[in-house]
Amino acid sequence: MRDDVVTPALATNAGLIHTIIREAFSGTDFGYQGEAELVRELVADGDELVSIIYWRNHQALGHLFFSRMNVEADGKLISAAGLGPVSVLPEYQGQGIGSGLIRMGIMILEEKGVDISFVLGHESYYPRFGYSPDLAARFASPFAGPHFMAMMLDSDAAWPLGGRADYAPAFGRMG
Repeated sequence: MRDDVVTPALATNAGLIHTIIREAFSGTDFGYQGEAELVRELVADGDELVSIIYWRNHQALGHLFFSRMNVEADGKLISAAGLGPVSVLPEYQGQGIGSGLIRMGIMILEEKGVDISFVLGHESYYPRFGYSPDLAARFASPFAGPHFMAMMLDSDAAWPLGGRADYAPAFGRMG
């Protein structure tokens, strides 16, 4: 019998989170060092919005992180979150753990009243959660392009006409 649980990450989980990120991103084009350091800096800066860990039988298999963003839409500041990284240990990838973490993270953002979320990621993966490159294209950003996507968290809200989307300052400090 499996015991699958998702919990909020605690400060005492920092080393565990680093390990998950390192293993999840080793052997990829991204490399783990930048991702793990980015999470550390975002937490240190107070820009963490959601940080959750997926556990199976008391073993941590995945981690998801949303950070605070500075977003202006149609001339006013709105509450926004940036997704990433999403990390799952390699031997457990492809089992829906990352998808489950993303869906749960989005629900938490909705409960917190966040208006919009952005992600910089694979253009064939993130649209399944509601992320759209068309919505993100309405925002000026240093990350603009086909991998930059956004989603309104209130499905009844009208898409903004446009604006500017800036990730937390730690993103600009990364190499």
